[in-house]
Amino acid sequence: MLEYKPDFEQTKERIEAFWRREVLDRPVVMFGLARPPEQQRPMPQKPFTTWEDYWMDIPFQTERALTSVSNQLFLGDTLPVIFPNLGPEVFSGFYGCKLHYGADTSWSEPILSDIRQADQLALDWNSPLLKWLLDMTDALLEVGRGKFITGMPDWHPGGDAIAAFRDPQNLAMDMLDHLDAVKALLQRLEGDYFKVYDLFYEKLRANGQPITSWTPLIADGRYYIPSNDFSIMISKRLFDEVFLPGIQRECQYLQHSIYHLDGPGALRHLDSLLSIPELDALQWVPGAGSEGFGRWVWVYQRAQQAGKGIQVICDISEIPLIMETLDPRGVLLSVGGVPNAEAGQKMLRDLEAWTRRKTGGK
Repeated sequence: MLEYKPDFEQTKERIEAFWRREVLDRPVVMFGLARPPEQQRPMPQKPFTTWEDYWMDIPFQTERALTSVSNQLFLGDTLPVIFPNLGPEVFSGFYGCKLHYGADTSWSEPILSDIRQADQLALDWNSPLLKWLLDMTDALLEVGRGKFITGMPDWHPGGDAIAAFRDPQNLAMDMLDHLDAVKALLQRLEGDYFKVYDLFYEKLRANGQPITSWTPLIADGRYYIPSNDFSIMISKRLFDEVFLPGIQRECQYLQHSIYHLDGPGALRHLDSLLSIPELDALQWVPGAGSEGFGRWVWVYQRAQQAGKGIQVICDISEIPLIMETLDPRGVLLSVGGVPNAEAGQKMLRDLEAWTRRKTGGK
């Protein structure tokens, strides 16, 4: 049992059904709610000279994480998850890309001037970034014991790592001019990524943690969120030839996977991704300016028709349309705009009734 999630076992059962593309009493439903102001602890404050100093202060970040999770309500299937985070390009940082830090994220500098010189790149197992992630994981495991789940960092290996090495525009040209060099680097990165993943997987499992990350589903085996945000810049033909095989191997390596498909321009790859037998589910993120469940019903329906689970990122006002157009089996709803606990509980009851109608349950 977790202090901040006493009904954890029920949520775990719902998520296990999600991975099987089944449903128990209702879909998996996650929504964020803060505790009433009088129940909240003030967030720790400390002066820093740079944003990098702010990010790298492990005791301070650990205290902020514990305070943040203690100030939230974890209703429905919302899980108390904290993961060590240095931004989405930290994996590229292990090879020497310098990270720059802002208030909410980080970004990297390209370091590879010519893709044909990629043999010069090597993962530094003594990287300060890797050491920070391991130390932060240990710190979170210590303070979170019995309170919250410690997750994996945000990895972006594969095509996204090469885009960080080269800059996306340069990689787009490499896809035309030096395709064999891109393929060779991809293969080398894949082996490195699996070793890094295993390093954190073994640490988390040895400490009794389910595996999770920035998409807070959980699994007792290897789980992650494969992605390739660079894919928005290339054709379906090149994606299928160069990147799809590696994504399939990643899904084969994992016990559970949900693919992060980001932006309307990436939808050209939807059918290719849905053809991966080992892929469990699809996370569709339409991006700023393209929000709205109604515009993308066909994406979710196509994924369900292909036998995949789906994560639907939606507003509470869109729940009625979701119930009209989807099947509850294998669905994760990440719901925004929930005004209070009462509205959240009513939404859960409505979803339970929908599930009974759709499945013939009582």
